[in-house]
Amino acid sequence: MTTVDPWIFVSKKQDIPVLGARIVTGAAAGPIALFKTLDQTIFAVLDRCPHKGGPLSQGIVHGHAVTCPIHAWNINLENGCAIAPDEGCARHFDVKCVDEDVFLRRDQLAVW
Repeated sequence: MTTVDPWIFVSKKQDIPVLGARIVTGAAAGPIALFKTLDQTIFAVLDRCPHKGGPLSQGIVHGHAVTCPIHAWNINLENGCAIAPDEGCARHFDVKCVDEDVFLRRDQLAVW
C-alpha cells in the first residue's frame, strides 16, 4: 500500500512578493492567492472576496490582512474571514513552509 504525501509543493517563498501575492492555478477549488506579509509569514486564501468576488491577490496587504481592491473589505489572512463590520469568509488553506518551499494540503485543493 502506498501513501500520498498530504502536502503539495506550490511555490518558492522568493517567488511571492513581500506585501504582495502570487496566484496558484490548477486546483479544483479555484485560483488560490499566496500572500507574504512584512514579517515573512505566508498565507493562502481563495482569490475571491466574500463580498462581490473581487480578486484579493490585487489588494493591499497590511499586517496579517488584505484589503479587497473593489470595495475595500478587509480580510484576515489567518482565517480568511472579513474583519468587522464586514461579514463573510474567503476559503482559507493550510500552509506549510520547509526552508524556502511552500506547500498546501492536498485534500484542501478539491472543491469543498
